[in-house]
Amino acid sequence: MSYISIKVEDLSKQYRLGVVGTGTLSHDLNRWWYKMRGKQDPYLKLTEVNAHSTKASGNYVWALKDINFEVEQGEVLGIIGSNGAGKSTLLKILSQVTAPTTGVFKARGRIASLLEVGTGFHHELTGKENIFLNGAILGMTKSEIRSKLDEIISFSGVERYIDTPVKRYSSGMKVRLAFAVAAHLEPEILIVDEVLAVGDAAFQKRAIGKMQEVSHNSGRTVLFVSHNMGAVSRLCSRGLVLKEGSHFFDGTADEAVQAYGQVNISSTEPDISQRKDRQGMGDFRFTSVRIENEAHQPVEEIRTGSRFFVHAKIKAESISPKKVYAAVCFRDALDNRLFTLSSSLFGKRVSLEGETILTFEVPRMPLSEGLYLCDLYIAEGRGDTLVQDYVRSAFKIKVYGNDYFNSGDPQPVGLDRFYVDFGLVKNHDKEIIGTKTKA
Repeated sequence: MSYISIKVEDLSKQYRLGVVGTGTLSHDLNRWWYKMRGKQDPYLKLTEVNAHSTKASGNYVWALKDINFEVEQGEVLGIIGSNGAGKSTLLKILSQVTAPTTGVFKARGRIASLLEVGTGFHHELTGKENIFLNGAILGMTKSEIRSKLDEIISFSGVERYIDTPVKRYSSGMKVRLAFAVAAHLEPEILIVDEVLAVGDAAFQKRAIGKMQEVSHNSGRTVLFVSHNMGAVSRLCSRGLVLKEGSHFFDGTADEAVQAYGQVNISSTEPDISQRKDRQGMGDFRFTSVRIENEAHQPVEEIRTGSRFFVHAKIKAESISPKKVYAAVCFRDALDNRLFTLSSSLFGKRVSLEGETILTFEVPRMPLSEGLYLCDLYIAEGRGDTLVQDYVRSAFKIKVYGNDYFNSGDPQPVGLDRFYVDFGLVKNHDKEIIGTKTKA
């Protein structure tokens, strides 16, 4: 019979911007005075939502605000959201690394946490000594740890270095050993942040398999944070989506992944000039993007099989013309790359000077119904020789189904069923690059 393993009620966490600590002495005295009179903390009312794209007007911000959920024993809960949504803060509270500002949570059983590389390790101790140290922290006896020792070392893949001080381990070795300890010492609740991304592909596969085994076979509860939507969909039975520190969606893992894709859906011409999470040298940058249908009308939705255009506006800081390679990449909600329109595939470069609009043309939308994320990329030289601007998830396109082959079947087909003619890049109506390629 299952029971409630974790219960979170009205959980909130407040931080003060710009400093370490709770504030000035006057703030602390003011808090104390309000508390003695049985009144609410006056600074809670002044706290702003944790919106990273806007400038703060006050000194306090809600990293989490009024979070409520329950997790049953044996359930695998995926916690997803954009950077800064409050995922790691929530896990730190549940791991008792930090205390909530308001609200409570209840956990039934021992909790093992893996929040960052080397969590709980003493770097002067060897790998083997750290296994015993972590086990003792979790409340295990020495004989219990010894019975699992060989299994932990084998799973971690660091047998050769197990008697070497952890300070000499690479980040990947640390996270492999830390996960092996946390997963094998039989905690009732396992909390894993996105540190698994540090490991190689083979270890990530083993780690996901181990978490499935821990939850399904042993009935333990797992909380898993990741930006890998494919891993969340495969591993988790349920998903919780956070947005700007608040509870945005709670449902099945697949529903949560779809809801995450709906967060901050782009307008018909999103302004990306102020995006901070971009990469590149920045001599020229994407400033906005617009999607048009075959009638050259701005749209947010495209029909399968229809013609459409992506107009990307670029501002060049240099006054001398630059020859560059440009691309737009289409991904699904699970972060799988579906197809890329790129001038570099044909050794063609486009010229940039001042403010330029590049047009990417797709004669027939090859994707089935769903929501897709699109990246914008521009570089000098071939490939990644000199990346000037790379904006991940610069815009989103919603596709609705249509009879692609006019066969009478309204259901769209898979990408492996047909060839697609791509007209790739048009610069000021002077140059068109096209090819015929299998999708």
